[in-house]
Amino acid sequence: MPDLSLDQAQALVRRALETAMQEHGRPICAAVCDERGLLLAFARMDGAPARSVRISQGKAYSAARLGVTTQAMLERLHREQIEIGYFCDPELTALPGGSPLKDDGGRVLGAVGVSGLSSAQDQAITDGLAASLTAA
Repeated sequence: MPDLSLDQAQALVRRALETAMQEHGRPICAAVCDERGLLLAFARMDGAPARSVRISQGKAYSAARLGVTTQAMLERLHREQIEIGYFCDPELTALPGGSPLKDDGGRVLGAVGVSGLSSAQDQAITDGLAASLTAA
């Protein structure tokens, strides 16, 4: 699979917003970035918390840069009893709700981040989007 395109990124953002409204009836922010963590697409639904703008982008960035979900990163931090600051990147977050987007060979193409629901709900949306990209 080639690099993540703008069209794919925008479609993933739309699907995240649709999923949030259909399954939870609440507004969110959704971000998609490339493999370097650079923002490709973003949307903030009417009524989504302002804080969710940066949080969703941070989740996408972190999942892309680390190559794992932000949930997995949070679990690692707890398991190893370390702080995220040890990774020397102030933009990283371990808040659940970020998933890397990978090709069939496991190469990171980018990542998606969602904020506005519970951490578990945010993570479920991004995990579903990541799985659908791999299956496509």
